[in-house]
Amino acid sequence: MKTTMEMLKNWEPKRLRIADIAKEAGVSQVTIYNYFGSKEALLSESFKDFVQKEIQEFEDYIYQEHSLKEIIGYILTMERETYSGLSPATVKELMVEDQEMFHYIEERYANDILPVLVKMVEDGKARGEISNKVSTKGILSLMGMYMRNAGELLDEASRQEDMDAFIEEAIHIFFYGICGKE
Repeated sequence: MKTTMEMLKNWEPKRLRIADIAKEAGVSQVTIYNYFGSKEALLSESFKDFVQKEIQEFEDYIYQEHSLKEIIGYILTMERETYSGLSPATVKELMVEDQEMFHYIEERYANDILPVLVKMVEDGKARGEISNKVSTKGILSLMGMYMRNAGELLDEASRQEDMDAFIEEAIHIFFYGICGKE
């Protein structure tokens, strides 16, 4: 699975073959088929593992009681690291176009990420870092819209000359609005 994720940094998922993964991982193709059954199952399990590790890192960071500004910086760093390794097109193919994976991501969002986001928002409000004019429900609704439109955002990110700047700008708009100040 680790080899598969490494190879996805340079290979399109559709072009990646079990033979290539087996050779790079130093295992037989039969071993991969015995464990996963198919290339699609290997890709799915590898990406699920990647997502779960990212969620765990995010949870660990949030529960360390950081300021909202530090959390925003952390989110920017996570986004940059993800997209420096995996292209937006690859993420879209794995996360959005595969309906089973999309439902898995939605489930993880509802069960794992949402409670952490609620904590982040409530803590930010308690520290005066988030306006009391904005409800937690409103913020979470906006985050939900972001998630439901992830495919379009990934398409737009892949068309940008400077993807890091685009991601930073999108996160800035989300957290500060178009008139807000850092």
